Amino acid sequence: MSLANTQTSLELILRISRELATTLELEEALSKVIQLSMENVGAERGSLIAVNNDLEPLVAAIFADGHLVPYTIDQIRTILSYGLAGQVIKTQEPVWIVDTSKDERWLRRPDDAANKTGAKSAICIALKARDQLVGVLTIVHPKPDFFNQDQFELLQTISDLSGITIHNAILYASLNESNQRYQELFDDSIDPIIITDWDGNILEANRQARNCVGTSFNGPLSISMQDFHLVNWDEVGENFIHLQNGETANYESEFQCHDQKIFPVEIHVRKVIINEKELIQWTLRDISERKALDVLREDMMSMIYHDLRSPLANIISSLDILDTLLPKNSSITPVFQIAVRSTDRMQRLINSLLDIKRLEAGQPITNPKFVNMNVLIQESVEALEPIISSKRQNLALHVHPDLPQLYADEGMLKRVVINLLENAIKFSPLDGNILLSANSDSEQLFISIKDSGPGIPDEAQDRIFNKFTRLDAKSFPKGIGLGLAFCKLAVNAHNGKIWVDSTIGQGSQFNISLPLKKELTIEA
Repeated sequence: MSLANTQTSLELILRISRELATTLELEEALSKVIQLSMENVGAERGSLIAVNNDLEPLVAAIFADGHLVPYTIDQIRTILSYGLAGQVIKTQEPVWIVDTSKDERWLRRPDDAANKTGAKSAICIALKARDQLVGVLTIVHPKPDFFNQDQFELLQTISDLSGITIHNAILYASLNESNQRYQELFDDSIDPIIITDWDGNILEANRQARNCVGTSFNGPLSISMQDFHLVNWDEVGENFIHLQNGETANYESEFQCHDQKIFPVEIHVRKVIINEKELIQWTLRDISERKALDVLREDMMSMIYHDLRSPLANIISSLDILDTLLPKNSSITPVFQIAVRSTDRMQRLINSLLDIKRLEAGQPITNPKFVNMNVLIQESVEALEPIISSKRQNLALHVHPDLPQLYADEGMLKRVVINLLENAIKFSPLDGNILLSANSDSEQLFISIKDSGPGIPDEAQDRIFNKFTRLDAKSFPKGIGLGLAFCKLAVNAHNGKIWVDSTIGQGSQFNISLPLKKELTIEA
């Protein structure tokens, strides 16, 4: 190559470098690359096809007769399947065709006939970036045997420069697409979503949130999340320290909109990184309907225990009278005992409903006294022996013979033990095994009840102690979801703890620990 040609080539490479450095738009980058390459050699036409990691076409620039030619993706796929560009993509090696009329690799078009534009020469080069194929460049000159070695090497240099540009443009397009998709998901979410800094100042809000805070978003807002709701600092930590440590927080609160409308919300808070900056994302879920349903349930509970207590009391009194009138060993005694057990169970349920409402209101237990726990456990078992026998289940008792007395509400604790035993009976199969254990140390009394049922999924083991929670699987018997909620409230009222250990397919064990010290607050 002469000195003049070398200078010209270097000037062209410098010009191409400057042109390519000015764009990150993929289609614009392709257009610039193909035009500059064609200008260099006086080509008739040319094409540049960008491909993804699966070698599928993303976009293309096709030049002919001095202007861009429209195309469809299907047309580009055909070129990659049957044309010279497709062969270069497969081998990733450049191809230099001296005479297209004599080379079988050339996909002939109607205007390649001898009586039309005739034979041509072509160069096709794979474009790479960091050893990754990103596209293929094809340059066609109207004369055969036109290209020389210097032009071929220059086109290879241009291809190397173009590969990096196209790779960056593909990454830029992918990033823009991801940002657009995130923005659409962010803005179209049915839940209000708010982005704040670590002082709580609102930086961004989606459509639902803007409707609530009452402002159009054109940048950071001069308002704070604390202006609209009371932050639960126990959950997020002082100065959001829990969030800074990567934890997430969930709590319920009330959110006051700009129009003074107040509605209950469940708030999910976490740290997010946006544009390499750590921020806070607040997702708000309107739980008005759930709260209204809770009120409806509470009203129903109140109606049940108020409207049923008086009739049930009359039934119990009538059964007491019948008990004194029936002869011993009467043939109807078994039927009578079923009626007695059923009324006892109904009375326990109504008392538990009353206790739930009272304990949730923060009222202390009403009838504390020193309770013989061995007697309490034995009476609880005896109350359920007929049901255990009917299911042919084996109840094993591992109870220390001399448990310490416990200062407690005897009736409430007995309902807790019976409730847990009833659950064990209900969930264990016919001929199943149930284990009731009780022991103590110097500070705590421990009671555990293990069944041979289907087990409880890990994600439900905390949730089952919430009111109206029922497991949906077919293997779980139906209920109203209040028994375990009562147990937790009753145990907590005695400053104790209740939890479950369970493995799917291996049954569940409910555990209670109760302090032996007399630390209860007694209702005056």
